Amino acid sequence: MSFASKSPWVIHYDASSCNGCDIEVLAALCPGFDAERFGVINTGNPKHADILLVTGSVNERNIKVVQELYNQMIEPKAVVACGCCACTGGVFHDCYNVIGGVENAVPVDVYAPGCAIRPEAIIDAVVEAVGILEEKAALLKAGKDPTTPMKSHDAQNAVAVPVEEAIMAAAAHDTEVGDAQ
Repeated sequence: MSFASKSPWVIHYDASSCNGCDIEVLAALCPGFDAERFGVINTGNPKHADILLVTGSVNERNIKVVQELYNQMIEPKAVVACGCCACTGGVFHDCYNVIGGVENAVPVDVYAPGCAIRPEAIIDAVVEAVGILEEKAALLKAGKDPTTPMKSHDAQNAVAVPVEEAIMAAAAHDTEVGDAQ
């Protein structure tokens, strides 16, 4: 278990969403859902972040910002597309300035669909991203390029978080915690 799996730092960027997913990201980090129990820390500096959480669709005005945030992060790093808009462009996919999902700007490691995405699914996506960080860290340690195995970064290579399983797992965890008290 490396430093990243013990305390992954995330940076959140709203790439033009309706703010529904942004509220859910904040809810996941607050005491109600308590992502900090997994060591997740929210940071405002991409140089400190391990995981980039992106909500909203990518458009012509923000594609450079998303790419700059990604490029400022150090390896190993992972990207999580949070919500339908970040995954595919969502309801805004036909707008004149929308390019599409986050994969059109940077490589995506985990897709977490939902409109608005549930906090349980966000936590599950971050946990999946931590596993990917571990794999990338092992590649770095072996002297290999961590971006090589995931260069195509299409839907077949990335991890999709099953939303229903995340909700059931969170409900089971809440039941276990309640029984222990």
